Amino acid sequence: MNKIEIPEDGTPVHLPNAKFRYFKHFFSVLEAQKLFTKLMDQTHWKQDPITVFGKTYPQPRLTALYAQTLTSYSYSGITMHPQPITPLLLSIQNKINTVSIEPYTTVLLNLYRNGKDSNGWHADNERELGLNPQIASLSFGAERYFHCKHKTQKDLRFKFILHSGSLLLMEGEMQHYWLHQLPKSAKINTPRINLTYRKLI
Repeated sequence: MNKIEIPEDGTPVHLPNAKFRYFKHFFSVLEAQKLFTKLMDQTHWKQDPITVFGKTYPQPRLTALYAQTLTSYSYSGITMHPQPITPLLLSIQNKINTVSIEPYTTVLLNLYRNGKDSNGWHADNERELGLNPQIASLSFGAERYFHCKHKTQKDLRFKFILHSGSLLLMEGEMQHYWLHQLPKSAKINTPRINLTYRKLI
């Protein structure tokens, strides 16, 4: 898997069957630190069990779901029922909407406590998200590598670092044709909070 040069100012990156934009400094260092602390303290984190290949074990991260609707969200055999979205999460969404016009309704939060926590290969393509969903992903805290690979063109794969305070917009057909993951890393011993805004139908 290779590193590729990713524009850090939100310039669109066009790939076969996908488009994404990366804003490295969407929030300043100070803003990112403050938001990390608030999100850590104000979020009702939980650890759901997940079943993979017939075996059930604790999900390797903590999660929470907040929304402007009552629509539940299901993935990997887990059904999450949202809590009412908070003023903090709405203020973050309003800033995202300065660069994305997607009418997000829901935000899934992930807490990766250290490098042992991870998220395996997947696409955000659940039925509730509709066709070709647009995903806004924010990172706060520890920097982690983000891996992507095309579902059928095996030579199309890359990775890059998600920095604290950054915004990644995954657009176009990316969730239909590409997979992504946040792998484990023995070098990481500090937490990362990830917010993924999406629209549920």
